[in-house]
Amino acid sequence: MRLLTALLIAALPLSALPAALVADERVPQSRAEISLSFAPLVEEAAPAVVNIYASRVVQSRSPFAGDPFFGEFFRNFGAGRPRVQNSLGSGVILSEDGIVVSNFHVVGGAQDIRVVLNDRREFEARVLLADEEADLAILRLEGAEDMPHLPLRDSDDVAVGELVLAIGNPFGVGQTVTSGIVSGLARSGAASEGGRGYFVQTDAPINPGNSGGALIDTQGRLIGVNTSILSRSGGSNGIGFAIPAALVAQFVAQAEAGNETFTRPWAGLTGQPVDAELSESLGQMRPAGVLISAIHPASPFAAAGLEAGAVIEAVDGSEVNTPAEMIYRLSVRGIGATSRVTAARRGETRDIEVALIAAPDEPARETVSLGEREVLPGLTVAHANPAVIAEMGLPLLTEGVVVLDPGPWGARAGLAAGDVISGVNGYAIEAPRDVGPALRSALPRIAIEAERDGRRVMLRFRV
Repeated sequence: MRLLTALLIAALPLSALPAALVADERVPQSRAEISLSFAPLVEEAAPAVVNIYASRVVQSRSPFAGDPFFGEFFRNFGAGRPRVQNSLGSGVILSEDGIVVSNFHVVGGAQDIRVVLNDRREFEARVLLADEEADLAILRLEGAEDMPHLPLRDSDDVAVGELVLAIGNPFGVGQTVTSGIVSGLARSGAASEGGRGYFVQTDAPINPGNSGGALIDTQGRLIGVNTSILSRSGGSNGIGFAIPAALVAQFVAQAEAGNETFTRPWAGLTGQPVDAELSESLGQMRPAGVLISAIHPASPFAAAGLEAGAVIEAVDGSEVNTPAEMIYRLSVRGIGATSRVTAARRGETRDIEVALIAAPDEPARETVSLGEREVLPGLTVAHANPAVIAEMGLPLLTEGVVVLDPGPWGARAGLAAGDVISGVNGYAIEAPRDVGPALRSALPRIAIEAERDGRRVMLRFRV
């Protein structure tokens, strides 16, 4: 406290200070006061933050690719050639045996990953688990042992105003450290164009290349993984976002269990934030919670007794005000656990226990892929069960036969993944096995009826 008083006094002219305060002015007395800084913290934490160099082979596209008219005329113009695309980012070592967390956009799809430590040691790495939606990836360093690593902090205990450091490799110039505070919590959707995610917000500068780096507290514990910055200028003078350590812990657990993709608990419902207008109609004291607008019959929330029109106010004691916050709370609990959900309906509030399950792959999806001699070879379709709906990002109550992969000829005909085929030349499609025979019987002029993004579409072509 005395040192803080001395620093404040030093910032003011002597003439502006009372005589008593001037008399109390002094210089720092101890070595600890003289060297007051983040240096010891950085010295301890920085070795666990690594640089990641990733290479992936991508196919260049013709400028006319996908054009319904010029695509046929210029099919071979500027034919795609494979080229190597490099990316640079950061990562954080989380265990002695070389488990590393980074961003999906740094290592996703990479064929060659090289990790460089702060002491210049280099390791090859392989991806254990990656998820584009969460923008997280878990890697393992080949042949690593006795690695410096950071402990994970329970990010739910983080408070706005805490001092934090962001460590990474901005612009590829080498490891750097920036400081700031936690400026916001429960920031959902703000850091991504798709409006998905749940983030810790900080004013610590996060420059290009800092992605995947560490956001740590003053005890050297990982609060979150830096992922992006929201800036009008495109520079570092904006709002930074980090993926909370609680979600990182679930990713590590699933990676160590052998999962290659991250499995989220399936809520089986759609909802909307309760705004002021909704709050008034619901009789709330203040706007809060997520209003259930639709619920799947197989949803674990339905099994627990919830219906459309109920308001989910909290999950495991933490308030939720957006669907993204709710899914985050379920995700950090993990598949196989239960969550205590606080819900209100018609003025009655109650707590219920909800079992956290993966999206059921029932009834059977009955996947069918058309062979080379079929009308649209490579076209793959399946029943729209909860698992398919979740995988394809379809509306919750979708029914019918879904296109998983249009195949090359189906894509040319205008089909796209996620289309729900309802008929071919007036013949109703009720099961995946109906698609092939219906296409054959419709030759040579084919008209496919489908639903896409809530709209009815008709695709006509001649074979």
